[in-house]
Amino acid sequence: MIVTVSPLITATMGLAIFVLGTMLNKRITLLRDFNIPDSVSGGLVAAFIAFLIYFLAGIELSFELQARDFFLVLFFAGIGLNAKFSDLITGGKPLLILLVLTIVMIVIQNVVGAGGAMLFGYAPSAGVLFGSAALIGGHGTAIAWSPAVVQSASLPNAEELGIAVATLGLVIAALIGGPIARFLVEGRNLSPEHPDAGPIIGIADSAENEDKSISPVTVSRVLLYLNLAIIAGLLIHDILLEIGVNLPLFVPCLIMGIILANLRSFLFPNAEPIARTPALALISEISLGAFLSMSLMALQLWTLVELGAAIASILALQTAVTLCFVIFVLFPLMGGNYRAAVLGAGFAGFSLGATPTAIANMTAVTKRYGPSPMAFVILPLVSAFFVDIANIVAIKFFIGF
Repeated sequence: MIVTVSPLITATMGLAIFVLGTMLNKRITLLRDFNIPDSVSGGLVAAFIAFLIYFLAGIELSFELQARDFFLVLFFAGIGLNAKFSDLITGGKPLLILLVLTIVMIVIQNVVGAGGAMLFGYAPSAGVLFGSAALIGGHGTAIAWSPAVVQSASLPNAEELGIAVATLGLVIAALIGGPIARFLVEGRNLSPEHPDAGPIIGIADSAENEDKSISPVTVSRVLLYLNLAIIAGLLIHDILLEIGVNLPLFVPCLIMGIILANLRSFLFPNAEPIARTPALALISEISLGAFLSMSLMALQLWTLVELGAAIASILALQTAVTLCFVIFVLFPLMGGNYRAAVLGAGFAGFSLGATPTAIANMTAVTKRYGPSPMAFVILPLVSAFFVDIANIVAIKFFIGF
């Protein structure tokens, strides 16, 4: 039996699960020590409860996720408002390096996926569903390319396979980013390059660290500019659709947030700041937490039980490859500093899961060890924009090959 959960109840549950995650992380030292995001702790508990309901009572919970998608757009508009043109210019070189490394990882994932597919009796072209289509690409990309895999690999259940790999990849991504950063930061005694930088996302919630700059006026000002960025992003998104360019809605909202914030700073240099303020950081954290909580509680874990050794084995190999790549390739090439460690946590998050997972990983790390503003500018630009183009080219090549 399928029980459909309305958008309002889904959103309410998402917020409740986010609060549950914060409570779990406060009480369980292991979760804090390994920088597991609050929304991940709560979301996985909720997903397991949904699995038990399905297993014991035969009831499948189907969540309507319109509110989740709004929180995603709100979050990325906030990332845009935090970005300064001066940072983008300064971050040009590391952004280019990260983009090249991401392209390399796309190729590696598909090589590993193709090899694993052949090992378990699948056609090599099915490897994209064990590789970048489902991992770096996520659920949407896996679903979009599954018909091509059905045709090239004679694999009728390609869509189910892609969704399963993307689901398990998301869970793994949410769990390994924090431990990677802990290993790098504490193992090499790293510290933030700019410890006094304002918050991008996440603020202290203890009474002694209460920030008086969060007020009805500051929060309302931030919400006003977030709404303006989203409205402009919606207009740009519609124009792009008219000319045949189909980007996720959050991408134009991110870009319009960048333009709006920098235009405001240029026209009104003495105005009260919006970028990297506690008010924007608070709203961004709530938006990301709610989005991830709803995403994780909606995971249908029972679909993973029937998949057998192929997915488990290939994803274990993909995870090991990602760990080695981050520690021995990405970290030193990105500078071997604190920012590189934060980016390592984020890279693990989006290379196996999704951009919001990457940001959640980085947020958990920076809340514990200190800020790294540039990391929050560089990674979303690569993972939410440039990487889609490279991934399409790679998927087409591997399916054709």
